[in-house]
Amino acid sequence: MVTHKDMKILLVGEYSRLHNSLKEGLVLLGHEVVIVGDGDYFKNYPVNIKLKRRFQKGLGRRLKNLLFLISGFDLSSWLMCRSFFSHKGHFKNFDVVQLINESPLGISPKYERRIIDWLKKHNKKLFVLACGTDHISVQYAMDKHFRYSIMEPLFLGKVSEKDYAPILKYLKQEYRDLHKWVMNHCDGYIASDMDYHLPYRELSKYLGMIPNPINVDRFEHKAQKTDDIPIIFHGVNRKNYHKKGGDYFDQALDIVQAKRPDECRIVRTADLPYHKYIEALKESDIVLDQVLGYDQGYNALEAMAQGKVLLTCAEKEWREHYDIPEDAVALNALPDADKIAHLLIEIIDQPERRKKLGQQAREFVEQHHHYREISQRYLKTWGC
Repeated sequence: MVTHKDMKILLVGEYSRLHNSLKEGLVLLGHEVVIVGDGDYFKNYPVNIKLKRRFQKGLGRRLKNLLFLISGFDLSSWLMCRSFFSHKGHFKNFDVVQLINESPLGISPKYERRIIDWLKKHNKKLFVLACGTDHISVQYAMDKHFRYSIMEPLFLGKVSEKDYAPILKYLKQEYRDLHKWVMNHCDGYIASDMDYHLPYRELSKYLGMIPNPINVDRFEHKAQKTDDIPIIFHGVNRKNYHKKGGDYFDQALDIVQAKRPDECRIVRTADLPYHKYIEALKESDIVLDQVLGYDQGYNALEAMAQGKVLLTCAEKEWREHYDIPEDAVALNALPDADKIAHLLIEIIDQPERRKKLGQQAREFVEQHHHYREISQRYLKTWGC
């Protein structure tokens, strides 16, 4: 039942399919929704208006980088901004505009600010998701307020500051200034999960956490088979390999392969477009998602909706928030390869437990992440 008048809603940027699932829920409730973005590089998520990101590889990228080194001019960001304004007639008179992040298009802060300022002036309300790395979350992690975080590989010397430049950039003054400007001009921030709720909870414009919306209707729940060897799936995004704790998973898989060589099948992939990733996910039984966090990522939730067993971020703050016992929905993957391997071997050896965990994972997503109910919560928070 539609409980709000029909709204026009513009969603800017897409990282994980969050905005697509939110759109599907809002459309189900009778609203008009448009997504604008670049599809998030190789993942190629669906958007209504696609902005092309140029000079990302090969000779073009080298020339772009040389130009930036010599002059400080960011050609890719300028072209993305230009592409946005070539469509500006499609971005006016919306009741709500929501940015996926303070830097929703992943371009230089001065161009992000120019776009956000225009959106603010030509639409009624502007909201921002705390979703993905930004100034507040990175600073919170750098100050070591988390027990462990995405900064752990840097702290432990696994990666260099150069390797982590895409994350550390948010500590620069230009991103600090962008955060302050967006904070002053937006109508509020909404966190997508506990990893962003914790850093944002004291900010004056923070409106609370709304869990990631999952379109459960897209995913068939298949009960775990108890008579076949389980398939363990580890799908890697190379750019985020250490940030997600991929090295812990790979070390654990080596241990499992040595101890249970004939009792499981291990599938590793890298940098798959979203549609291929989902197809690979369908064939799996046990999924390795993330280590260095407190709450499930979007891919984890889509896997849980299919009844997969997840090794992911399921820390006590998350369990307390949803009031669920440990290991009842997902298995908490700590930054310790031996402990992860032990969990995997346990679940390989207990097919009935796998089946039960898969069922409980699906039920959890239906109860707490259903895209229709989550969309209603967004409408309420937006004040629509």
